[in-house]
Amino acid sequence: MNQALIDRINELSRLSKERELTAEEQVERQALRQEYLQVFRANVKSHLLNIKVVDETGADITPDKLKLAKAQQQN
Repeated sequence: MNQALIDRINELSRLSKERELTAEEQVERQALRQEYLQVFRANVKSHLLNIKVVDETGADITPDKLKLAKAQQQN
């Protein structure tokens, strides 16, 4: 995750508590938030696609939906 992105979002949040943001700042803040959410969701999805579920005996019980998503990602 880009630290500059997070820093700018935080800066705009601090400014919004001190004064009303300009229209340009509000648009920028919304765009930055959307970009942050896209990156966050992609990271979570990537993490989930690397999970393998096993039972107590060590047998793979990963749901078929997750196995299919992994196979589609690799292709």
